[in-house]
Amino acid sequence: FFLIGPPALSYGYTKMNIARGGYRVFSANSSTACTELAQKITEDVNTAVMELLVMAYALKTSCAKNIIGVIPYFPYSKQCKMRKRGSIVCKLLASMLAKAGLTHIITMDLHQKEIQGFFNFPVDNLRASPFLIQYIQEEIPNYRNAVIVAKSPSAAKRAQSYAERLRLGLAVIHGEAHHSESDMADGRHSPPLSRAITGHTGLELPLMMAKEKPPISVVGDVGGRIAIIVDDIIDDVEDFVAAAEILKERGAYKIYVMATHGLLSAEAPRLIEESAIDEVVVTNTVPHEVQKLQCPKIKTVDVSMILAEAIRRIHNGESMAYLFRNIAMDD
Repeated sequence: FFLIGPPALSYGYTKMNIARGGYRVFSANSSTACTELAQKITEDVNTAVMELLVMAYALKTSCAKNIIGVIPYFPYSKQCKMRKRGSIVCKLLASMLAKAGLTHIITMDLHQKEIQGFFNFPVDNLRASPFLIQYIQEEIPNYRNAVIVAKSPSAAKRAQSYAERLRLGLAVIHGEAHHSESDMADGRHSPPLSRAITGHTGLELPLMMAKEKPPISVVGDVGGRIAIIVDDIIDDVEDFVAAAEILKERGAYKIYVMATHGLLSAEAPRLIEESAIDEVVVTNTVPHEVQKLQCPKIKTVDVSMILAEAIRRIHNGESMAYLFRNIAMDD
């Protein structure tokens, strides 16, 4: 059984009218009696997860031999580390999927590859980088004059992988705390940062005001170049907008943002439209048709082909090694 986002298979199927998830059961005639299940990701991720668990459990109680979840964007993947006394929600979700009956998961670009260790069954973590690299080579004019940019030191490894395969230069922005990875914005800080401290003058100041922001610097030459910012997830776009402004100040004449998962929540389309970013390129692991209507700068790269090929290979008992030929460079 497979739980997938964008279905691209030639099997016949029977549509199941359950809830809003748009489930489809693909019936393939084989000796293993394997059934592929497709789930369309909804905006309400918690509802989608619950429907996924219920359907997986229904298949388990129906004596399914294998239940394979195809989840292009694995939810709660950012909550994969212990921060202060917070919980690791990603581990909880992995345990729930295993308890519901899943025996295998196919996903794409996990936020941290160590998340695979949360599961006690196989996890195939596919890569979207070949599709994004192809887009750069075919759709960005004069891409040889580009430089790959990491918006923070933590993203430098991913940016280096792109730079090496495209044979381009590398630049790293550092010196400013990025909210997406900070304990402060994680919502699980204990005690809260709103407490006041007493300065040398005897005045009480909020803790956030007590620490001065370090100067922002860019390591690498971006003057007169095309800047391509790469990351795995683009959700709240404030960090990307701030990075684009810094790159413009340093002389970059065109700025692209490329990411695997385009969540684009809240006011992201409006902020992108009003920013110095020229184009945002994301894959279709997460539906974002509404955001594209609000912002013409958002472009989509289709990755359904690699997901369909992964399903076909597992269904036929073929090797998955071909789909991981670039994994060493990405890691």
